[in-house]
Amino acid sequence: MKKDVIELDGAIGGGQVLRSALSLSMVTGRAFRIKQIRARRSRPGLLRQHLTAVMAAAEVCGAEISGAHLGSQALSFEPGEIRGGNFQFAIGTAGSCTLVLQTLLPALLQAPQASRVTISGGTHNPLAPPTDFLSRSWLPLLRRMGGNVELELLRHGFVPAGGGEIAVTVQPSRLTRLDVCERGEAISRQALALTAGLAPTVAQRELSQVAKRLNWFAEALQAVTLDPARGPGNVLLLEYVFEHVTEVFSAFGQVSLRAEKVADAAINQAADWLRSGAAVAEHLADQLLLPMALAGGGSFTTPRMTDHLRSNIEVIQLFLPVRIDCQEEGSDRLRIAVSQTH
Repeated sequence: MKKDVIELDGAIGGGQVLRSALSLSMVTGRAFRIKQIRARRSRPGLLRQHLTAVMAAAEVCGAEISGAHLGSQALSFEPGEIRGGNFQFAIGTAGSCTLVLQTLLPALLQAPQASRVTISGGTHNPLAPPTDFLSRSWLPLLRRMGGNVELELLRHGFVPAGGGEIAVTVQPSRLTRLDVCERGEAISRQALALTAGLAPTVAQRELSQVAKRLNWFAEALQAVTLDPARGPGNVLLLEYVFEHVTEVFSAFGQVSLRAEKVADAAINQAADWLRSGAAVAEHLADQLLLPMALAGGGSFTTPRMTDHLRSNIEVIQLFLPVRIDCQEEGSDRLRIAVSQTH
């Protein structure tokens, strides 16, 4: 290993600490060692989706790795040169395709040639942003920063069956500064209830609860029935389109959870964000930070500091010469500003 090895303690957060470290290692060429991977989770160490992210990152940049096996709580990663091209990665479970993709994207944007990546696994997983969130909320902002990325959902994959697939085309791009501190004018809103292999009443009850609690009319409510072979699965998506930002909130059906409670979970997330006056909610905040740091600057407002945001800030500042300032603007609005230190 090279002398300049960044040492990380994975206990400061979950899988995001590892994913951010992989992204940053690839783009900076700096090696890292991480211990106590996901130490505080109920199943610590590398799960299938984390291992897929490690192996995918290693393939994209020809890295030398050790400790890459299921359950491993320690890993070393020494990156090589980033390359573009055609890549296919299979998680083999309902582990999140979107989180594997987000690990690779910063490097692929800096590759010397275009890339096409297909990833199979879970596209709609309760512990990760669903594909709809990436395509409607995160990627439009990445494109405004200059990122040339197209995402296609080929097949839905729910927990526990998986079997979903996404395809992504990435053109080499240079990211530039983005500031998202205000939402701007409200443009539209909609609720989408997706079901696969379940009774149609599930979606109807979720949408009825949305109509009842938010006073939305029928034209803003849509039920989509997917191929039963993709199920069983259910997700409710609430989309709010504003002038400067689109937010997507999701909640997933579970065997022991009433449809109304699923709707309530998504509604409560949205209500918390709307009440705050902040531009981006907590998941989007997590995922804007790294691209802004790579761009050398940017800012956004979000309702509050979260554990994910705090650990992500810590990892980014280990790899990049950036300063990340957090300033409270009232009781439930926090302004995050990223700037280069030299």
